[in-house]
Amino acid sequence: MVIAHTLGFPRIGARRELKWALEEYWSGSIDAAALQAAARELRRRHWDLQRHAGLDLITAGDFSLYDHVLDMSALLGAVPARLGAGDGEVDLDTYFRMARGRAPRGGDAAACAMTKWFDTNYHYIVPELHAGQRFRLARREIFGEVADAVSQGHRAKAALVGPLTYLWLSRVRDGRKLDLLPELVRAYREILQGLAAAGAEWVQLDEPILALELPPAWLDAFESAYHRLRPYPLKVLVATYFGALAENTSAALTLPVDGVHVDLVRAPAQLDVVLDRINDTKVLSLGLIDGRNVWRTDLDQALILARRARARLGDRVWIAPSCSLLHVPVDVAAEQALDPELRAWLAFATQKLHEIAILRTALTEGEARVGGLLAEARTLRRQRLTSRAIFDAEVRARERAITPAMCARSQPHRVRSQLQQARLRLPLLPTTTIGSFPQTAALRRARRDHREGRIDAASYRERLRAEIAQVIRAQEDFGLDVLVHGEPERGDMVEYFGEHLQGVAVTANGWVQSYGSRCVRPPIIYGDVRRPRSITVEWTRYAQSLTLRPVKGMLTGPVTLLQWSYARDDAPAEEICMQLALAVRDEVMDLEAAGTPVIQIDEPALREGLPLRRRDRAPYLRLAARAFGLCAGGVGAGTQIHTHMCYSEFQDILATIREMDADVVTIEAARSGDGLLPGLREAGLANGIGPGVYDIHTPRQPSEEEIMQRARRLLEILPVGQLWLNPDCGLKTRRWEEIEAPLRRLVNCARRLRATCHVPGRRRAAGA
Repeated sequence: MVIAHTLGFPRIGARRELKWALEEYWSGSIDAAALQAAARELRRRHWDLQRHAGLDLITAGDFSLYDHVLDMSALLGAVPARLGAGDGEVDLDTYFRMARGRAPRGGDAAACAMTKWFDTNYHYIVPELHAGQRFRLARREIFGEVADAVSQGHRAKAALVGPLTYLWLSRVRDGRKLDLLPELVRAYREILQGLAAAGAEWVQLDEPILALELPPAWLDAFESAYHRLRPYPLKVLVATYFGALAENTSAALTLPVDGVHVDLVRAPAQLDVVLDRINDTKVLSLGLIDGRNVWRTDLDQALILARRARARLGDRVWIAPSCSLLHVPVDVAAEQALDPELRAWLAFATQKLHEIAILRTALTEGEARVGGLLAEARTLRRQRLTSRAIFDAEVRARERAITPAMCARSQPHRVRSQLQQARLRLPLLPTTTIGSFPQTAALRRARRDHREGRIDAASYRERLRAEIAQVIRAQEDFGLDVLVHGEPERGDMVEYFGEHLQGVAVTANGWVQSYGSRCVRPPIIYGDVRRPRSITVEWTRYAQSLTLRPVKGMLTGPVTLLQWSYARDDAPAEEICMQLALAVRDEVMDLEAAGTPVIQIDEPALREGLPLRRRDRAPYLRLAARAFGLCAGGVGAGTQIHTHMCYSEFQDILATIREMDADVVTIEAARSGDGLLPGLREAGLANGIGPGVYDIHTPRQPSEEEIMQRARRLLEILPVGQLWLNPDCGLKTRRWEEIEAPLRRLVNCARRLRATCHVPGRRRAAGA
């Protein structure tokens, strides 16, 4: 029969129940049993949603207390030696130390690296392996989850990261990744046996690397690994997503498995090739519902593809989202404050479950059974595409008027740097932070009270001014050279700008997981974008009035605004990006007119937006550089432009970073290593670089000697006149007591190093 299923469901909960439970556990307010009870309740609720929507198989194993790749490492016993798990079971506190360097019990340790899951804003914990690595079943929660699902009366499909994708995403010390594959396959065979014993009918092995350009050895490894996994104790579905199989089609479709899932949202054109090559026994799971965006599905178009597949395969067709629904919020019904017209256009995870079931019913029982639902979907789609709310003639005319000269600085960096140094008088090894300071409970409460009308605008404004004054005083006390206002007015760097842009909407409860307990509410870009009025000038001007040291204006760049929002699907990405760039350019010009000497345009999402296949990347990279250039191209040579990028593999975008021509580039390299820094030099980047001297995504505080050792390593790679010292990301997720000592240590290290370094024309003393 035709099966309706999903590849995964959001974990965090409609009201962020998992977030609160995690943070209570980390603070010691609840014990492990209470945390696990909260997780079990969420899983059961989500399984019931799937069954009540009409899905045939529910998915177990997609839930995680932190990250599904970390879960795989814990299940396999792949714990770095510094975390001390030994040969015993990987307990909950070891698990959290791997993720965040700290847990309620046990000493602190350096956390594992964290980076982006393919081209999404979800972060995974990078597996750390070594030559000769042995794997063992060391954390067995997934077997209990499957058994629990079966006991609740569900037909269960378990979901796991596939062995080749797990290995591809890992870092292997002193050895080749593929050398570990035989041992890894042995462990996976044990896992499959355990899942079958727990009652799973199917296992979904996620292999998204099949959407990448893979070396021949890896394609060969797919065949050998899946042959070694046989005989399977349960049925196996290999899930591919985030792009087309392309040259990997034959490798994927000839695997000795029971079914293959393909993404027909990102790559609908691959269906005919897949249908021609799939054999006469495999199930084909069709990813027809967008798991990465929030718009209602064009059900008519999806049905065309589904019917084409069923005509060839009969009942060996499954209906599913393109990928896990992890990347969308839980339920649009919680968005009663949204404009009703816009809300009617949206489908969050819960609504997407119903869309899956509608397609399955229309395919198997005929459109008459769901005719009213299909008609409603057609009407709403037509209304959306013709709504006056999405068009702005002035914005489109301005976009057409963009010229190459608008997208470049007026002077080369060597000229700008002299003018900026004369203006700013910065010491060697300037110190700064990335922008945000801790968002205290009192500050979040004030923001909520203002939003809900319990305090008026004037009172809220004074509360923010008081917070800014505190942040400025603290930075002066720490001894930092270039200050920030701390961003107390912003709950999120993208959401805040979304609140102030026309053509963009923000949600009340549209939370999605970014990493661990960190959740964001991506804005929804529904129409042409413009900036009606200045957004940040008041706060930046006030902060600068409190100090003689330079204060950075803090902005989010256009690529990040695009990547970390749900973009409209009725307009080209380039058009949306350049509209956003024009809005940011207006803010940059207003900041400069207000006397702001340093302006930071953050682009942490630049790397994650890179197409997965190299042959598709050139247009995107040109757009990214052009959009950033448009933002910064109008300012004078004496205004210093910074940018920040984080948690990505940067080697593929070095030329673009150079082309962006920011005066200072700060990057996350505290966890992910310094391998890109020689590449930046080889790429000819002579601008300032701040690689991040400590990791802020953990409560663990580095010692002064750790920071000093890191800074000295950086000076072995970068010239002293090029290096900036800073944390690796914003400080909003930390508490004040967690940031004071590291920032003082950072400044002390800069002062110690300046005593031994000299560059003509640069001061050694701290301050401005």
